[in-house]
Amino acid sequence: MEGSSVFEDLKVADFSTSVVGPSAARLLGDYGATVVKIESQTHTDALRVTAPYMGRKAGINRSGYFNNFNAGKYSLSLNMRVPKALEIAKKLVQWADVVVETFRPGVMRGWGLHYEELLKIKPDVIMISSSMSGQSGPYRDYRGFGQHGAALAGWGTTVAYPDDDAVVPFAAYTDYIGTRYVAIAIIAALEYRRRTGKGQYIDNSQVECSIDFLATGVLDYQANGRLPERLGNRDPSSAPHGAYRCQGEDRWCVIAVSTHEEWQKFCTVIGRPPWTKDPRFNTLSDRKKNEDDLDRLVERWTANHAPEEVVERMQKEGIAAAVVANSKDLAEDPQLLHRRHYDLLTHSEIGPHHYENFAFRLSKTSGSPRTAAPCLGEHNASVCTEILGVSDEEFIQLLAEGVFE
Repeated sequence: MEGSSVFEDLKVADFSTSVVGPSAARLLGDYGATVVKIESQTHTDALRVTAPYMGRKAGINRSGYFNNFNAGKYSLSLNMRVPKALEIAKKLVQWADVVVETFRPGVMRGWGLHYEELLKIKPDVIMISSSMSGQSGPYRDYRGFGQHGAALAGWGTTVAYPDDDAVVPFAAYTDYIGTRYVAIAIIAALEYRRRTGKGQYIDNSQVECSIDFLATGVLDYQANGRLPERLGNRDPSSAPHGAYRCQGEDRWCVIAVSTHEEWQKFCTVIGRPPWTKDPRFNTLSDRKKNEDDLDRLVERWTANHAPEEVVERMQKEGIAAAVVANSKDLAEDPQLLHRRHYDLLTHSEIGPHHYENFAFRLSKTSGSPRTAAPCLGEHNASVCTEILGVSDEEFIQLLAEGVFE
């Protein structure tokens, strides 16, 4: 029905941490699912203790990073060393349609919450395990974060400048790629269950997700025995092609010129200084051979102009260009504000706080978090008594026995 949420009746038990699982579970929640995040004070989600913190004051509930990926969820904090906590976890599995976990292989099995056991509790359950290298193979037990996964996926061979040491992309690259794969896999499994009545187990490798984006490099090696090179900001088919310093403190723009026609327009935009007639820059091949000198000359011009001015003049002539945006630019960007990329929600501890929405909009259904991210254990009582049917007396007893932490 138009206006209803896509996953309105879906129930998700989110055992995941960091970015991949929490973000995918949040996507389901934004579109109507009820998501319960299972946490522990002893072993907190790594993002709960990761900056930036609201007001630059550290705290387990104050991380903007954690809060962004966990908006709209309930928080249930369980001490899994206590047997009755496992009973609560199993009740949650019985309630759920989807179980998400991102621990290293073996952790869920150690708790007795592996897929074969979950089937006994909920025969049509969908479970997804997303780990760095998957649940099988010689690397299955490797533990790591997104930077380690990006290194294993080969990104360190492509990022940085030719004369620099290898580096990996900024932030946890495999996490941001893996999120989309996890969400798609869950949706595919839900469709399969809709048609057959059967659930299934999904084994996701975050490394394999990110290798997809290096497919051309892998194919080039397989076909030609050629390894990818570190190119910095350059591109084999364009020159100039790079990030150029502009007027202002740490302000930059990017420019890409590919065709002869674009080169002529570029020369016109910058006023056709004498160096643009130098034979070293006549053709793309010439410009590639003399790219160091070309970049210095281009930046000599851009350094005298604001990045917004450079971009406006370039784009007016059909030349690819953009401002290198900083956080302030993104927070105030009129396009992002127009599309409601940010929502302002009130958090229990830190008050009004901005959250990102996902980058797509469905024409028939809305999708955004209904509440801010939860404080640790904020919904222990409501999840147990209202969702799982635990009596008030039993909850108090469980509380006294240290089930919640």
